[in-house]
Amino acid sequence: MFDTLSKAGKYLGQAAKMMIGVPDYDNYVEHMRITHPDQTPMTYEEFFRDRQDARYGGKGGAKCC
Repeated sequence: MFDTLSKAGKYLGQAAKMMIGVPDYDNYVEHMRITHPDQTPMTYEEFFRDRQDARYGGKGGAKCC
């Protein structure tokens, strides 16, 4: 029962973070470890900046102000 509650809590937390735009670094690192073991994953700071740039167009994109 606690295992099921733990998994549910993990997924709810993940969903909440996605809804407010907070990237999931742990899933990224796990993906890199499994899918791209020959590549070094980005640091949390690099990952966060990359996700922010992807979401808001931070690399020289047009700005409203």
